Amino acid sequence: MLNWLYNHLWATRLKKAVSILAAAAVVTAVAILVPRSVGGPDTCADGVEKHGGECIGVNGSGYDFGTPEITAVSAAIAAENRRVDDRPHITVAMMLPLQPESDAERKQLRSDVQGAYLAQYRANRAEQKPLLRLVLANPGRNYGQQERIVDRLAALASSTRHNLRAVTGFNLSLRNTVAAVDRLTNELRIPVLISRASADELANAEGRERTPRFRGLARVIPTNRQQAEALAAFHGDLNDDETVLVRDTRPDDVYVASLARAFSRDEPGRAGAKDQEFLSPSISDPGETGNDFSLIGHNICQSRATVVYFAGRPVHLRLFALKLAEVPCHGKKYKVVSGSGAATLDRYMSDADWKKLLGDEGAKEPTVTVQYTAPGHPAAWSAAARGAKNPPAHLAEPGRELRELRRLVAREEAGDIGPVDLDDSRTMLVHDGVRTITQAVFLANAQSAGTVPPRERVSAQWSRLESAHRVAGTSGWVCLTNAGNPYDKPVAVVELDPRTRKLRFVGLGWPEGRAQPKDCVVPSGT
Repeated sequence: MLNWLYNHLWATRLKKAVSILAAAAVVTAVAILVPRSVGGPDTCADGVEKHGGECIGVNGSGYDFGTPEITAVSAAIAAENRRVDDRPHITVAMMLPLQPESDAERKQLRSDVQGAYLAQYRANRAEQKPLLRLVLANPGRNYGQQERIVDRLAALASSTRHNLRAVTGFNLSLRNTVAAVDRLTNELRIPVLISRASADELANAEGRERTPRFRGLARVIPTNRQQAEALAAFHGDLNDDETVLVRDTRPDDVYVASLARAFSRDEPGRAGAKDQEFLSPSISDPGETGNDFSLIGHNICQSRATVVYFAGRPVHLRLFALKLAEVPCHGKKYKVVSGSGAATLDRYMSDADWKKLLGDEGAKEPTVTVQYTAPGHPAAWSAAARGAKNPPAHLAEPGRELRELRRLVAREEAGDIGPVDLDDSRTMLVHDGVRTITQAVFLANAQSAGTVPPRERVSAQWSRLESAHRVAGTSGWVCLTNAGNPYDKPVAVVELDPRTRKLRFVGLGWPEGRAQPKDCVVPSGT
């Protein structure tokens, strides 16, 4: 066989030339005709590849992941990254799904990314080193491909060029989110700061004897338990028979499960209606839940409950409120109370929805009002300090910080980043999260010989961020416990008002039932 091949393909110079040309033609044809995906995934952009129909990866050069709502702010991030690239800098990764499907979710994403960029812009002009580079990391829908992203972030953390020193974002409390945070903190020792996810499963337990579940984790948003405690303190004591819990039983959604536990009252023999359960198909799909809500609404009508605690996602909260308003119940009025996941509920409301919540035309009070905790609200500090000549520092300092952020946005000093909406609290809270990271980096750098502190020095600073080193955020003081949790961080209690069709600030709630201590000195035992 070998002799035959030699005699026919290689024996003379002419045969060698013909064989080489034929082989080249075959290779060229294969390259043209065979799709690139056969040999590997398509490239969406630098550092981003297509997997399962999604563009998965990490990018800081302006790629918007096909989401036009963040095109402008992605370009602004890229410009700022280029400005600092040749100077000593650290990298912060913003990890959250970057290709949402609905209009409301894309607007929420824009708010998140804007908050991170505005904090980057301010940090890089604070005359402190090192400078901050920001990258966007897409783990896919519902964090379904988070393992690929964590692998990439591990490489960036080990790179002396990129110097990844923290990962933030985390806007959904899901099992995949928990897995990502677990590996980042415990296996890779990369500091993580959670800005948006409020589930208790994504927080370290307090107490001197507790071993942290996530080493190097910090948060700026109160947990669901803390938010529920703030609501309880805000409303005062309600009789058990005045309240009922409606909860989603869908597995793997740790936000919903955590919120249900925070709202539940499981004391044996307590008065009041039993929990009303439903099962949704997904975070953003109402499925057949409307039928369940109609049945649940009639049951609640027959009870004495007028306050409904709702443990579910915004899509289902909206539908439940509408179905409850449809139930004829002899003029009964309801207040539906939920957690911070509802912070953008108003973006899901149509004209017909507002009318339905209002009930009978000319009624003094709406049939249904929806109230929830927001991690921040732009009216909080002016309203809380109104009438005080010298408002206390826990109100005055966040107020000044918020005014500075408003000024930066109004004058467009940071460039065109698209329309900025502070009412949904996302821009404020993510901004405060990145500001908290930069404060930790600056403190770590002051104790390091070089201009880029090691990762363990950054995470070691979380517990230092109290008292003299507290962070005056736009959403309130950030004063971290030894477990990395914000101590007594206030929440804004807000309400959808069908009469004005606006989100109305109602007041401030404090998890400890009172305002943070003077100078935010965190008490012993936390």
